[in-house]
Amino acid sequence: MSSGVANDPGLVGRLVKIFSRTPTGDLIANLDATIDSVTVNGITMPLSRSDAPTCYLCSPSAAYIDYAIEETRHFTAKPWLQKTLLTLIRACRPLIRATGLDRQVQPNNWLFSTNPVPALSDENTRTLRDDVTRSDPDRAIVIRSLNSRADTRTMAALRSAGFLLLPSRQIYIFDPQTTQKPSEDAKRDQKLLANTPYELAPAATFSAEDYTRAADLYSQLYLEKYTDLNPQYSAAFLAQAHQIGLLQIIGLRGADDLLDGVIGLFENGQTLTMPLLGYDTRKPQKLGLYRILNAIGHQHALNHGKFYNMSAGAADFKRNRGATPDIEYTAVYVAHLGLRARIATRITKTLLDLIGVPLLRKFGL
Repeated sequence: MSSGVANDPGLVGRLVKIFSRTPTGDLIANLDATIDSVTVNGITMPLSRSDAPTCYLCSPSAAYIDYAIEETRHFTAKPWLQKTLLTLIRACRPLIRATGLDRQVQPNNWLFSTNPVPALSDENTRTLRDDVTRSDPDRAIVIRSLNSRADTRTMAALRSAGFLLLPSRQIYIFDPQTTQKPSEDAKRDQKLLANTPYELAPAATFSAEDYTRAADLYSQLYLEKYTDLNPQYSAAFLAQAHQIGLLQIIGLRGADDLLDGVIGLFENGQTLTMPLLGYDTRKPQKLGLYRILNAIGHQHALNHGKFYNMSAGAADFKRNRGATPDIEYTAVYVAHLGLRARIATRITKTLLDLIGVPLLRKFGL
């Protein structure tokens, strides 16, 4: 199946308008960036500009250093390995800083952890490179969320245009066209969804208090349980993301009329992602809130035949539901910057290829 990404220019315009009328920090608390758009040969993309480290959406130093340090929590059972990784990651901080990648312009930044990339030809890639280096001559160009399953030709075009591809994380992809039959875990999840006492509440039914609760549920999982380096979405952002058609938001409403879980689906052409997920982490695990929410996304992919990029994390959970791993890459262009940035970026690429990718594959980070 083709990932079939097809950016909607109208949606891009509506997203840009949100950030033009509301301070960025009121929408995503840990993001310091301006949001614009760029059009290349009929392909319109949202575009971010940032000048300093923020959350990893616009900051390679946050992604490759700070977030990587947080990920070493997975190795507490092997203290020697955790200590070795921490030492190595911290030693790379000056190198990442030297790349200058935090001072960046990022085409196709939908402000999600996963930004499906429209197909770019050699001509489109060269035009994008030339247009952006003219408008932002002192910033690195960064394009996230590329993978070999969806973006083989685009990645080749980017290489041809002088971009370097930096491995970033291991993601999991569920493609209904290549999955022969649902796994037993997926069947159990669907049964749990079918029999849940919770009401599936679309965002059209949400009150202002529901959006506040949805932001809190996301925060409980992604910011409190995991790390506050994740984007800190506000209730205002979630409400407007629904209103402009950026996110399909669904809540799990209990008998007390309170939301105990929430998901947000981002559908772009034939590609589906789930950038929003949260639930009340104080509720008993036996309720299966995480499983129910994931089953909603899984069922949507099946019902609509979508190429489902399930992002990173929860490796065993996703594998057991028919998803297969792939390495995700970030394309960066620094050829127009100084010698220091060019050398540091090439060294970073070499280290990530030789050390990062084997670690990602072995541990599913």
